[in-house]
Amino acid sequence: MSEWAPKRFWKITEVSEEAGGYAVTLDGRPVRTPAKAPLIVPTRALAEMIAAEWDAQEDKVDPRGMPVTRGANAAIDKVAVQHAEVADMLAAYGDSDLLCYRADSPAELIARQAAGWDPLLDWLAAHYGVRLDPRTGIMPAPQSEAALARLRAEVHGMDAFELAAFHDLVSLSGSLVIGLAATCDVQPIEDLWALSRIDEHWQAEQWGVDDEAAEAEEIKRRSFLDAKRFYDALHPST
Repeated sequence: MSEWAPKRFWKITEVSEEAGGYAVTLDGRPVRTPAKAPLIVPTRALAEMIAAEWDAQEDKVDPRGMPVTRGANAAIDKVAVQHAEVADMLAAYGDSDLLCYRADSPAELIARQAAGWDPLLDWLAAHYGVRLDPRTGIMPAPQSEAALARLRAEVHGMDAFELAAFHDLVSLSGSLVIGLAATCDVQPIEDLWALSRIDEHWQAEQWGVDDEAAEAEEIKRRSFLDAKRFYDALHPST
């Protein structure tokens, strides 16, 4: 793999207000996305996070340390141009949501899943007026179309930037419900991540921790937390 990376060529990183939002400039020149679109984001808070990532680059630019910039690029270059398709893909998680597929044994795992996941399904019912029903085993069983339609409408109502963050919250957890709960601050984001890993953590307790799997999980966990930071920056406290 090539180790080539662009070198830092600028001295001053700033945020500027532009038509339609906020831009980040490097020595006065605006940052653009990989598709060469202007990188303009809807809130100053998000632009400042992007600017901080660019300002933190030293001799060489390392995109791996710029998750917020990558999220903004994805929102502009990818999600905005296929919004309906992305929304449909994420809404489809509701029909096979992690929280609805329960173990039939052992009793300890059954109880752990119920204690962690039932409150989130109860919250979903109270907040959105729809209930997703748990199933035992791994065989697929469809949820109510009315419930799925209500949740689909919620996802389609997100803008491209919200949807870019929501993509990671849902796909990394395997749960539309956890993704929605994260956007609504139902529980601390670290707790929601832990709830998405009940099965894996139980297996590790039985058979021991696999170092490679643990490393992969940590990468996903950081990405999940980054997605929450991205989403929150779109809704700064007033």
